[in-house]
Amino acid sequence: MKKYLKIKIEIESAERTEILIAELSEISFYAFEEVENLLNAYIKEEDFDEVKLKNILSPKTIFTRETIKEENWNSQWESGIKPVIINKFVAIRPSFTSVINNVKYDLIITPKMSFGTGHHATTRLMVEMMETINFNDNSVIDFGTGTGVLAILAEKCGASSVIALDLDEWSIKNAVENIEANSCHHIELRQQTGLAGVEASDIMLANINLNVLKNEVSSIQLATKSGSLILASGFLINDRDEITNIFEEHGFVKLKTGQQGDWLAILFKKI
Repeated sequence: MKKYLKIKIEIESAERTEILIAELSEISFYAFEEVENLLNAYIKEEDFDEVKLKNILSPKTIFTRETIKEENWNSQWESGIKPVIINKFVAIRPSFTSVINNVKYDLIITPKMSFGTGHHATTRLMVEMMETINFNDNSVIDFGTGTGVLAILAEKCGASSVIALDLDEWSIKNAVENIEANSCHHIELRQQTGLAGVEASDIMLANINLNVLKNEVSSIQLATKSGSLILASGFLINDRDEITNIFEEHGFVKLKTGQQGDWLAILFKKI
């Protein structure tokens, strides 16, 4: 039976919290929730490294940890998770809530240990910018699919095929459930680390993090065609120039940028 840790961290400010979430994501933390003056951060017990955590936190920061068994994970989320509505475009809700009718797409996303419930700024940014993209009859790669939310939305928006990738077995299992719950039939899930063996697509969605984007930009170049779009998020305002320069060096041009708090999403086009 797998076990997970819930790390409760006292937070100093909203601005610091966003930066902290980005830093924790780099050391294998999966999901986050803000509760009053606390940030609850979740991680597999086997991935937890207290030294790395302390290196991120300031010396005066107080944190505690709690062990959660696998079967108790959903109850942790269900106690506080609520639907997310993004414009009149999409509602993202767990299966135990009612249908939302005043949006174009009502998505059922019941999370387990997967990132992508719609509550985090990067998921919201990706969804908002997806509304501006024409998915009709286009092939899509969802790189780091998590719950499968972006892959599911891409199919609903008219994508002809979607390859959804994630390295984590738990994410793949969760994505399978969510794909079935949304009656999707054109999504292929693959459990793998990078983009090896993936046929080039018309559109790539990459809500991952700065280091993965930097390390995989050459693979992203190979997995896209001339004229392909890539929508990327998972990085902060301070990373804007670095990400832009790296992608421009690999034959992409920046089309537009979205921002929520300190988080960014950038839409690139391959030349």
